[in-house]
Amino acid sequence: MSATKNPIILIPARMASTRLPNKPLAMIAGLPMIVQVWQRAMEADCGRVVVAAAEQEIADAVQAAGGEAILTDPDLPSGSDRIFQALMRVDGDGKHDAIINLQGDLPTLDPQIVKTVVDILPGHDMSTLVAEITTPEERDNPNVVKAILSMAPQAKTGRALYFTRATAPTGEGPLYHHIGIYAYQRAALEKFVSLPPSPLEQRERLEQLRGLEAGMSIAAACVDTVPVGVDAPDDLALADRLLSAKT
Repeated sequence: MSATKNPIILIPARMASTRLPNKPLAMIAGLPMIVQVWQRAMEADCGRVVVAAAEQEIADAVQAAGGEAILTDPDLPSGSDRIFQALMRVDGDGKHDAIINLQGDLPTLDPQIVKTVVDILPGHDMSTLVAEITTPEERDNPNVVKAILSMAPQAKTGRALYFTRATAPTGEGPLYHHIGIYAYQRAALEKFVSLPPSPLEQRERLEQLRGLEAGMSIAAACVDTVPVGVDAPDDLALADRLLSAKT
């Protein structure tokens, strides 16, 4: 697989959130969260950025900020389905050869890591990011997804073998916190969304296992920063403090 020539960043967003209602429009440092995430994606300077919005209110907020948004079916089962539908609507003729799935709840994202996930994609079906776990709380927290990698000592890139909520692997050595940012070869995304949910995906509740069970290769790069994922009011307050301090 050759180097990507024309990537597109797609940001899935929907209003339905049990822990933080209307999450994409929650205000952070004076802007709706989805606008903050769109700004980080633009700062990455990797290519076109489109928000895949399940509701008109999200699209309106992005467009008011000068961004591009497309409406998607609110009943789609996953973010991957949402970005694929958005891709078909904004790029049905296949101009974009690499698709970056950037979650809409990562407003403190370092734009540089978006470049990283694109840079490691060639030669693989998918790529993603990890960071080394440094605290015991993260090691044992089932909400912190661990990536099990084939990666040489001291290396910063490798291949993902598995993802789990368990504390794994055993033995001496680092553990890696998975960061939920993905890049796909276009054909790989088309294949991924055509597959039914896999047994391990359903057991671990981790969508990326569908790709591994289907034989797809996933490259992984280790980065030094983990963006704050906003899932609850405390996360929202932290993201607001961090971004307000930068303005």
